Amino acid sequence: MAGIIPAPVSLELRDDATPFRLTESSRLVASGEGAAAVAETFAGLARAATGFELPVVGGAAGASDLEFVVGIGSVPGRAIEGYALESGADGVRLAADTAEGLFRGTQTLRQLLPAEIERADAARAPASGWTVPAASVADAPRFAYRGAMLDVARHFFAVDDVLDLVDRLALLKLNALHLHLTDDQGWRIEIESWPELTGIGASTSVDGHGGGFYTKDDYRRIVEYAAARFITIVPEIDLPGHTNAALSAYPELNCDGVAPPPYEGTEVGFSSLCASPEREEATDRFLADITREVAEITPGPWLHLGGDESLATSEADFRDLVRRMTRAGAATGKTIIGWHEMGACRELRAGTIGQYWSFVEPAGDAVSLTKSFVGQGGRVILSPADVAYLDMKYPDDPEGPLGAVLGLDWAKGPTSLEEAYGWEPVGIVPGIGESDILGIEAPLWTETIATVPELEFMVFPRVAAIAEIAWSPSVAAGGSRSEVDFAARLAALGTHLDTLGVSYHRVAGVPWARPLRTGDVPRFLPMTPHILT
Repeated sequence: MAGIIPAPVSLELRDDATPFRLTESSRLVASGEGAAAVAETFAGLARAATGFELPVVGGAAGASDLEFVVGIGSVPGRAIEGYALESGADGVRLAADTAEGLFRGTQTLRQLLPAEIERADAARAPASGWTVPAASVADAPRFAYRGAMLDVARHFFAVDDVLDLVDRLALLKLNALHLHLTDDQGWRIEIESWPELTGIGASTSVDGHGGGFYTKDDYRRIVEYAAARFITIVPEIDLPGHTNAALSAYPELNCDGVAPPPYEGTEVGFSSLCASPEREEATDRFLADITREVAEITPGPWLHLGGDESLATSEADFRDLVRRMTRAGAATGKTIIGWHEMGACRELRAGTIGQYWSFVEPAGDAVSLTKSFVGQGGRVILSPADVAYLDMKYPDDPEGPLGAVLGLDWAKGPTSLEEAYGWEPVGIVPGIGESDILGIEAPLWTETIATVPELEFMVFPRVAAIAEIAWSPSVAAGGSRSEVDFAARLAALGTHLDTLGVSYHRVAGVPWARPLRTGDVPRFLPMTPHILT
């Protein structure tokens, strides 16, 4: 399927037909609600690469133009993110029922263009222009939620680093970026009513690499940039465990009234908010304030409240704290998401989303806890750790771009590209059907990852496999899941990643255009981690 990832619902390449040529005379002709903004976002990318003027205009399109249309009935079934693309000698026509669908179509167009479209230095295009093959594409996603997660609590990443990641994820038609903003090692979001959360709580990270946090304006910048690319930011405040950073900042949140020291290790399960009546006022005020302030700067519909690995909390206290924290979160008007352990509470608000993080073959009580969300009127996001966690080691145990061996292996060992690509969402959790699944998410935890090159090395190329599972039709619905075909398309995507300067891992079995050779200098030179001290 050409070089397109994720694979579209249908694609016809007309090899015997004349391709479209993007030239100095090309325009982007936009019509319909939101079309001009989408065209302008695409034009910004193309102008930087080509040096062409590429104006966004109204009116009739000519043979050298790209037409961007938002109009009801453009896509069969009126899929919110669906689109149709036609390209050839008569021009390019990209149409969708919504601006969101139109944007997804631009990412297919981006992959159909030569990889030089990713350059930002106005590379000189050939006199004949850059070509788009003559093609017909009709497409729409399988799942509504297609996400990745970045843990900025274990190691902090600056705003511009997050924006770069947003661009990379948009290329793969992902539509959610879950930011794990708090954990034992650091509190990364400004809360004005509890200032020491970022005064003391943001001062550390794993292995003493310093700290950092996002001001509210920083966070708004991330949200707005992502929204322009139709990616929703999903903030996570991890409660009631994983809270040492908060407990170290405020003694009154501890049952004994004594703040523990900041933490720079990687153990889990030792911290907990206090559920005792003596701390009820402080705990409930804390829950109400933090959920309110985060919700106020989050236009998206979701607020993630964690709920995982609360090993230091008794079962009764855990259920009580989940009830209280989800009540506080729901009072903001947001839909709550929680890791599957939160399903132990039988008083969740209707519609609460459970995020499953056990294995392809479930362990322990993960199935019953996950089904609890559906039983209480909610749905499920699937993130099985042994195939979807991007921080798991690669099987070849390579050195990362800065010389360190990266990743963990607790999720049944390393995860290969084939394993990341080879699973089917329906059936992972017995009793959870297609309609119960909101979507798929690939988390990246950062215990061993402190720099952008290391982040990219672990994310790419496996996130492309997860993106295809989340977007493309299932085999049961007529889709294809061919490792050989995927590898060929991944190699084509690799040329775009090369041009972007992404420090991805060139895994074996993919015919990469530029294989990594022994002694190669990484694209990114060793650098200081992105931290604030």
